[in-house]
Amino acid sequence: MSTAIHKVVIIGSGPAGLTAAVYAARANLSPLLLEGEPSSTSDQPGGQLMLTTDVENYPGFPEGIMGPDLMGRFREQAIRFGTDVRTEKVSRVDFSNRPFGIWVDDPTTAEPTYRAESIIVSTGAQSLLLGVDREAELIGHGVSTCATCDGFFFREHDIAVAGGGDSALEEALFLTKFARSVTVIHRRDELRASKIMQDRAFANDKIRFLWNHVVHSLEGGTSLTGINVRDVKTDAVTPLAVTGLFVAIGHKPNTDLFKGQLEMEDSGYLLTGLGKGATSTNIEGVFACGDVQDHVYRQAITAAGSGCMAAIDAERWLEAQH
Repeated sequence: MSTAIHKVVIIGSGPAGLTAAVYAARANLSPLLLEGEPSSTSDQPGGQLMLTTDVENYPGFPEGIMGPDLMGRFREQAIRFGTDVRTEKVSRVDFSNRPFGIWVDDPTTAEPTYRAESIIVSTGAQSLLLGVDREAELIGHGVSTCATCDGFFFREHDIAVAGGGDSALEEALFLTKFARSVTVIHRRDELRASKIMQDRAFANDKIRFLWNHVVHSLEGGTSLTGINVRDVKTDAVTPLAVTGLFVAIGHKPNTDLFKGQLEMEDSGYLLTGLGKGATSTNIEGVFACGDVQDHVYRQAITAAGSGCMAAIDAERWLEAQH
């Protein structure tokens, strides 16, 4: 039996994918959304907001809302307008011919699980973590990977930032608006960040640097109460009295699935705007939105906006085909 052909298949959820689903469903495109699986370490259902506690910067929620609750509302809205949401993880795609092929589970079968006239990729990105015990458990409880998202919660706290690149210094400088002090922990004795970012950080009285150190372990029960740092030269472990830790060692877009088919930057982020529409990729009929193609803003609101754009681009492209 031949595989049914969907007008639009959305790979990945989160604010981008679910917003794309809302717009595609309201355009009578009957989208199929493959949201990933809870057991996955990446592209999990709901995206990174599922690991966030209070979200206070998403418009329309003046009292704030829990990240999982916000994504639950996104999901309900997409389903209300007719999106077919399936908790499945894509294992293989074939963009060489239309309709495109999408496999879940066993990628070796000859026949794809689904076929699609157009595809919206919204698999997101994952923050790189330090790999210390209880790190993931304490995200949203003193450990964060986004200063713009969570800095407000650390007013008059002593906090630390792990990293030595531009993103780490950007986080540290932003956090000085709220924190009493910011300690940048870096494993070397010099920074990788650009000269202008270094100059700004060195000139800020609230920022101090802990050279040749790494985060060794985290302290606290339900929330972070302190960390221990290790001197990489002597192996000596000492406590550091902070109540917040921001991990800024980079992000990895979830694009391994698309290597060799979609054009991407050296860092793995998908390139968009390559055809008609700001979200178009190098393959006609394949669009990308959210953190999988955005390494600048990485906010829920910008991801949702690009999801809207991807759905509109896909709708217009489909109209042009028919």
